[in-house]
Amino acid sequence: MFGFCPLASGSRGNSIFVGTKTSRILIDAGLSYSMLCERLKEISVDINTIQAVLITHEHSDHIAGLRLLSERLKIPVLANAETAKGICSALKMRPRFKIFTTGESFIFQDIEVHPFSVPHDTLDPVGFILKIEDLKIGFCADLGHATSLIQEKLMGCDYLYLEANHEPSMVYASHRPMVYKERVLSRQGHLSNQDSANLLVKIYHSKLKHVHLAHLSSECNHEELALKTVKETLQRNGFVLDLSIAYQDRVSKRIEFLEC
Repeated sequence: MFGFCPLASGSRGNSIFVGTKTSRILIDAGLSYSMLCERLKEISVDINTIQAVLITHEHSDHIAGLRLLSERLKIPVLANAETAKGICSALKMRPRFKIFTTGESFIFQDIEVHPFSVPHDTLDPVGFILKIEDLKIGFCADLGHATSLIQEKLMGCDYLYLEANHEPSMVYASHRPMVYKERVLSRQGHLSNQDSANLLVKIYHSKLKHVHLAHLSSECNHEELALKTVKETLQRNGFVLDLSIAYQDRVSKRIEFLEC
């Protein structure tokens, strides 16, 4: 597959497949090894062909499957130094790391990777810009607010995977403890539907082909509300975008790149 596909998105596990002409990688590995195998098989990808895993941060819903994946495939785990420390502490093992520096670009085979800082309550969380041939793809979830740096990095993307985690009124009305509500709503927590929509208005351009709305809360959001909020905000500003949901429980919309 020449393109990318979210395999799972949400608090119960996150992983995205990215395939190019010479590379097959995952962004995060928050599903069990068996579930990763199953979801990859659905898009006709053999897990044994995966060549590396890029990690955004060390929360369990992003690294839960990393131990078996690393042990069985012997592939590099690409992370910054602080996240690598967090992985070792959480998993009580040391994968074969390749360490990158947040804010500094690097090359993995035919992919140009740009890791950038995002505000979240972990050690050194990042989003990723991937440049593949003439395409620019942005992956940005688990962020409490959209900084000017994030806005700058996401400008000009052809495709975007962007968090639309919650509706604040649903967070307040939920039965979750106050410490959870404060965390989610904080500037180190998660992006709301409206925040996601506002960011899209700022970075919109006519060549933005598709946006996955990602990391939806199962209790404090729902698919129709996220899509409605984002679509209506875009329409009020005269914009139309192709949108879909990145699902928790199944493979999401595949994005296949045209041969260049």
